[in-house]
Amino acid sequence: MRERHAAKDARRAREFEAFATGAAGRLLHAATLLTAEDPHDNPRARRLLTLALGHTYATWDRLRGEDPYDRARQYLAARFAREAWHHAPFPRRARPHPAGPLAALPPRERLVLVLRLFEGVAEEQTAALLGLSQERVRVLCDRAAARLLHPPRGSAPAVGGAPPAAPVAAP
Repeated sequence: MRERHAAKDARRAREFEAFATGAAGRLLHAATLLTAEDPHDNPRARRLLTLALGHTYATWDRLRGEDPYDRARQYLAARFAREAWHHAPFPRRARPHPAGPLAALPPRERLVLVLRLFEGVAEEQTAALLGLSQERVRVLCDRAAARLLHPPRGSAPAVGGAPPAAPVAAP
């Protein structure tokens, strides 16, 4: 009996290790996009990945034919949403300013954009995962894409300054 449990645990560990080896890179990239951190300095994204993989491992035997990547991504997104939406006004510790390409987006728009465009999650699945209507998901995704494609312009240059100097001709 003990040998059977040991064999089952060893098989489970090998299956999960194979899954984690194949999925960790993409999940880390998604987490890095969500946290808007620099890809080479992403402690929050790595923490999200660790939590998602830990949760997936803990529920591995209950997957029963479900896609483990989908479950890990769901947990990653839900954990990011919970931390971003519920703890944003009261940060527990100082966080560095995000530097990634999606840093200008608010967390909710960033989450919808990453799920829809990077991960390819259907609009209705994204809506169900986040507890939003499909229309709201569509609006958030469109707004985020528009902000990325057409960022707001900086302030206009000062008016009324001295005119540019004319080039001086050599004698």
